[in-house]
Amino acid sequence: MLVSQQRNMDKMKILHLYNTRTRSKEQFKPIDPFNVRMYVCGPTVYDRAHIGNGRPVVVFDVLFRLLKFLFGERAVTYVRNITDVDDKIITRASQENRSIEELTSETIKWFHSDNKYLNTCLPTHEPKATDFISEMISMIQKLINFGNAYVSTDGQVFFSVKSHTPYGELSNQSIKDMIAGSRIEVDLNKNNPLDFVLWKPVIKPAVGWESPWGFGRPGWHIECSAMTNAILGETFDIHGGGIDLVFPHHENEAAQSICANKTKTLANVWLHNGFVNIEGEKMSKSLGNFLTIDDLKKQKLSGDIVRLILLSTHYRQPLDWTNRKISEASNIIGKWKTLVREKPSAINNNKPANEVIRALCDDLNTPLAITKLHELLKNREYEKFLSSANLLGLLLPEEKTHGTNDEVAVQRSDMELIEKLLQERKSARDRKDYEMSDSIRFNLEKAGVVIKDSPDGTTWTIQPRFNPDFLRKR
Repeated sequence: MLVSQQRNMDKMKILHLYNTRTRSKEQFKPIDPFNVRMYVCGPTVYDRAHIGNGRPVVVFDVLFRLLKFLFGERAVTYVRNITDVDDKIITRASQENRSIEELTSETIKWFHSDNKYLNTCLPTHEPKATDFISEMISMIQKLINFGNAYVSTDGQVFFSVKSHTPYGELSNQSIKDMIAGSRIEVDLNKNNPLDFVLWKPVIKPAVGWESPWGFGRPGWHIECSAMTNAILGETFDIHGGGIDLVFPHHENEAAQSICANKTKTLANVWLHNGFVNIEGEKMSKSLGNFLTIDDLKKQKLSGDIVRLILLSTHYRQPLDWTNRKISEASNIIGKWKTLVREKPSAINNNKPANEVIRALCDDLNTPLAITKLHELLKNREYEKFLSSANLLGLLLPEEKTHGTNDEVAVQRSDMELIEKLLQERKSARDRKDYEMSDSIRFNLEKAGVVIKDSPDGTTWTIQPRFNPDFLRKR
C-alpha cells in the first residue's frame, strides 16, 4: 500500500510543459535537478506596464513557485531581465527632456510596484542590459570570427541567418516563407532581408559605447543572449515570454546564442503565453481600451482579483479581460478572504492538495487548479485550500508577497570574499585569461552579485536573492 502511494506521489510530481520549439507537451527533465534554470524576457522600461505585460509576470511566477515546490527552494534560478537601452527609451527621454537614467529608474520602480501588487516573488536575478555591454561585444566578435556575422559598409554588424541552417525552427517557418510574408524594409547593407542588427553605429553624444566597430549600441536580440550566457550558461532549462516574442526576438536570440556557443540549443523548453484582449478586442491606445496595471490599482481592484483573472484562462490561450470577469473574481476573492479570516485554523501547512499539484504539473493548468480550490472549500479542507491557493500566489500574507529591493544584509566575510574574487578576476583579465575571468564573473552573478565594469574601475551590487554558497564554488 505504501509503495503504491509513493508511486502515485511520484507520478503526480512529474511536470509536463508545452514546448513551442517542438510544438508538443513534454515531460520536463532539468539539466541539473539541483539547479533548475529559467529565463523570462522582462520589460523595456520606458512606460507603465499594461495588463498584457502583467500576464507573463504572473504566469511565470506560478511556474517559479511550482518549480521550487518540486525541486527545492534553493534549487531554482529564475532570471528576468530589464531592457534599459532601446530606441523607445531614448525617444521617450528626449520627448520628456529627461535623462535616460532618470526615465528608466522611475519606470523600474513602477514595474517593481506593479509586481508587488500582483503578489509575485522576486526573481533570483534581475540583470540590466547596460551592465552586460562588454559581454555583448565579446559575443558579437565571436559571431564575426565564426562567420555568422558581418560588418556592413555603413559600420553595422549583422547576423547572417543563412549561416544558421535551423533558422526558423522555433517559429516553425522557412526562410523563404519569412521573407515572402514579412514587411521588411529594403536595406542594401544587408546580405539577406532577414539578417538582423547586432551592433549599430551612433554619433556622439548619442547613447552608446566604444567597440571594435566604432562607437554604437547593441541590437535588441543580442542583449538577452549575453545575459543568459553570463548568468545561466550556454544551455539552460526554460526560456519564457509572450507569444509575440517567438518571432523575431526569440528566433534571433536562439540563433545567435547557438552559433556563438557552438551548442545544439539555447533552452531545452520554450514557453509562451497568449495575448490579453479587452472585452473581445485587441488592446490599443487608439481604441481607448489600453489598460495599465496602475489603472487597475486606481480602480481599487486587489492584486488577488487581478491575479485570479489572469490565471482563470490557460496561459497558452488568449485571455479576454472583461467587466464580468472582474465582478466574478471580486466575489470569489471576497468570499475566500472572509473564510480565511473566520477560520483561524486554516493555516498554510505547506502541503498543497495533490489534485492542485497534479493540475499545475499538467502544463500549468491553472483553470483546473482553481476549480480544485473550489472543491477543497466545498469539502471543508481549509488547510489544503489555503496552502494550494498560496502555491498559486493567492491569499498570501502581505509580507510574503514580493520581498524587497532594498540592499541585502551581507556578512563581512562574504564582502571580503567578493572583493577577493573581483581582484582575482582583474588579475585574470590583465593576463588575458578570459576563461578564468568569465568563470569568476559567472559565479558572482549566480550568487547574486552584479558587477559593472567601467573606465573608472569595477563596481558591484547585491541582488535581493543573494546566496553566498555560490561564491565558494570554484
